[in-house]
Amino acid sequence: MAYDLSKGAPAPKPEAQVFKGYVATVTLHQDRADIKRKLMGKVSGAKDSVIPLGAVIKVQSKEPTRLVNGYVQLATEEDRGQLRIATAEAQKAIANNSRTVLFTWNQRKTYAAYLAAVTAGVQAQGGNPFG
Repeated sequence: MAYDLSKGAPAPKPEAQVFKGYVATVTLHQDRADIKRKLMGKVSGAKDSVIPLGAVIKVQSKEPTRLVNGYVQLATEEDRGQLRIATAEAQKAIANNSRTVLFTWNQRKTYAAYLAAVTAGVQAQGGNPFG
């Protein structure tokens, strides 16, 4: 696709990236993450959500293993209380969070790609993905 780089022409917008997790798909735009869940993903209470990357205060993650699913959570002010608790109950709350996407062992490459892309996106919006 050719772009018109002449004076006054709008700059080309970066393409959205799509990452397929376990029962959820994330479309990562320059300024937001759009998470859509399948029916089974909504059973736990998590809903579809749109998260502005500028509102992310921390990107929490856990790498998937053969025994346990991993996740990437885009923590916002709503999650501040959960960031202080490190118990099994907090892990359950993270998994049921609308801003969390789970990944299986077979999706570990997608997990790594999404984590890198969303971390870069939060930094580009002026945030600190490491809290």
